[in-house]
Parts: sequence; structure tokens; C-alpha cells
Amino acid sequence: MKKALLFVLAALMALSAGGCASAASGTAAIEKAKILKVGVKEDVPGFGLLNSSTGAYEGLEIDLARLVAKEILGDENAVSFQPVTAKTRGPLLDNGDIDMVIATFTITEERKLTYNFSTPYYTDSVGLLVKKDSGIASLADLSGKTIGVAQSATSKDAIQQAADEAGIGIQFSEFASYPEIKAALDSGRVDVFSVDGAILNGYVDETSVILPDRFSPQEYGIATKLQNTELAAKVDEMIQKWLADGTIAALSEKHIKL
Repeated sequence: MKKALLFVLAALMALSAGGCASAASGTAAIEKAKILKVGVKEDVPGFGLLNSSTGAYEGLEIDLARLVAKEILGDENAVSFQPVTAKTRGPLLDNGDIDMVIATFTITEERKLTYNFSTPYYTDSVGLLVKKDSGIASLADLSGKTIGVAQSATSKDAIQQAADEAGIGIQFSEFASYPEIKAALDSGRVDVFSVDGAILNGYVDETSVILPDRFSPQEYGIATKLQNTELAAKVDEMIQKWLADGTIAALSEKHIKL
């Protein structure tokens, strides 16, 4: 009888601990910390950019993070921005260093096996940025060329698929950040800078041009840990509301100049 009672008590304690852990991993943990930790880009004009003049983050995704903080904590300034890259955003989320990622994170079926994604808040497609004097006018001119892409980004797969379909042989060089790719393009170490069109728009200058070719639609969503279903549901509800009432459309018009 005594052993049975101890077993029941142990089971109840385990259930209670599991419930607390589950709650602590959702909005309850954010409310307890009184801060929302968000992984954002710091080198993508229009989406997530650390302004070197003001020292402040700005862009569509920065404003979205502030809106989420206001919904959960009642204060749009109760947010801590963690700079991430295509390679680091997943591990930082996995480790619990951040609560969510709002960083041009493309939704794919493979990634949905690892993370929860909100309804897409922005849709783009992969593009190509080249030097004006390169002689490259379209995908057909890329045979034997080197394409600069970000590490762990979906751009590489999109361009490779298009090149395979066209029977064109290309090679890639991967970089940790977009400014590094642009520098490689300017110095001639790569022939093409490839990433989503809206991102390329922040790097085009008087010496370069974005080609009209577009590949593979890229839908951006807010990512949260897979087991954190309560937070994911709340975030998705927010995104759907802001899509419906025009909030996200207004932010896109404000920040993204195409």
C-alpha cells in the first residue's frame, strides 16, 4: 500500500513538473523574463538592419518583433535583438538563447520538421545580382560562373535546380554574411550574388544590376521551437490578424523599396 502511494505521488510530481516545463517554454517564460528575445538579421536593409549611424535596429522584421512584444508583454520596447545569420539562427533557437526567429527565414517542408512556422508574412523569390560590365544578362549566361550564396540558405538549391534544368554547369562559394558576398562580387571573387530579390535590393549600387530572372518562391515565417506549440499558435494568430487588417502590408510598404 505504501509503495503504491509513493508511486502515485511520484507520478503526480512528474506530471506537474512536465506541465510547468511546458508552460515555462511558452509565453509564460517570456512574461516571467519580462523580455522577448528575438533572432534578427543585422545586414538586410528593409528587413533587419543594424543602423551604423544610430546603433538601432530597423526594418520590417524589427517592427514585427516589437509588435509581438507589445502583444505578449504590453510593451513594444520589451524586446532584445540577437543578430543571427542563416547558419546560426537555428542553433540559437534550439539552445533556447532566443524565443523566436524573425530573420528572412524561408519556410520549407524540411524545416517544418524541426521548427514551428507562422503563416508567411512576406513572399519573395531568389534573384541574381551581377556587375553591370559582367556581360551576364540572364541564367543562360551563368555557365562556368561562380555564384556567391549565404551558408545554409535556400538560394543555392534554387539556383542549382534552375541550372540543372537548363543544362548549365555552375559552382558556388558560400559566405557567412551578405556584405561578404557583395564584397566578393565587387572584387571579382564571385560572378554573381544570389539571394532573395528584396534582400538584393538593399545591395544594388551604381556598378551592379539585379537580373529579371526569378527562382523558387521564398515564404518568410516566424520560427519557434517545435515543442513550443502554445507560443507558435499565439504568434500565428497575430500574423493572421496583421495580414488581415493591413498592418503587415503597411510595414512592407514602409520598409521595402522594390
